[in-house]
Amino acid sequence: MRVSTKSILMAAALAAVATSAFAQAAAPTPWDLKSDMGYAYGKDGKTLSYKMGTNNAGTLLKGAKKVPKGTLFFIGTNGQLYMRSGPYLEGDGSFMFGSN
Repeated sequence: MRVSTKSILMAAALAAVATSAFAQAAAPTPWDLKSDMGYAYGKDGKTLSYKMGTNNAGTLLKGAKKVPKGTLFFIGTNGQLYMRSGPYLEGDGSFMFGSN
């Protein structure tokens, strides 16, 4: 099964957004992504994680793209995963799109 890095990062984003959405007032927390794991956002909208090996690392990296720093991932009201490269923090470091 071929899984792209973009799919892996989107799945991780989905998991992080889904779990942090319930703690809106809490401070942001870093993701716990591991180098030996693959994370996927499947065609059916489900998130998956895979234990990865090193024998196919070269194949995995072909066609993969780095996610730019400053990228925000979120789930829209329609359940679709989105990403935004652009401002999402206020000047004081608070989240622009928060409930406050």
